[in-house]
Amino acid sequence: MEYFVQQLINGLTLGSIYGLVAIGYTMVYGIIGMINFAHGDIFMIGGFAALIVFLVLTSIFAGLPVAVLLLLMLLIAMLMTSLWNWTIERVAYRPLRGSFRLAPLITAIGMSITLSNFIQVTQG
Repeated sequence: MEYFVQQLINGLTLGSIYGLVAIGYTMVYGIIGMINFAHGDIFMIGGFAALIVFLVLTSIFAGLPVAVLLLLMLLIAMLMTSLWNWTIERVAYRPLRGSFRLAPLITAIGMSITLSNFIQVTQG
């Protein structure tokens, strides 16, 4: 029974993440009319940013309660992730808004590969 409950929790967690990514794809496509393949990679950057920020905060402010550190981590990681996304939109996607449909698609795939490789090089 314990195994079933653990697998149920794992399935719900993974399904929630898939649903969140799907909603993000739908919203981005509905608003700007292009598919952003780097959407999942932005989530990955947010996760790594949260981990790094939490490790830095726990090493600097070791005496604070964990709830306060988690709240600070959440705020800082959201800010960092939004700045990454804003920069990507300004540099890669905005110049291609008026072009034909294939150019933003190729750029989105290229940005996804770039972000994946960036995290792989920096985090191992």
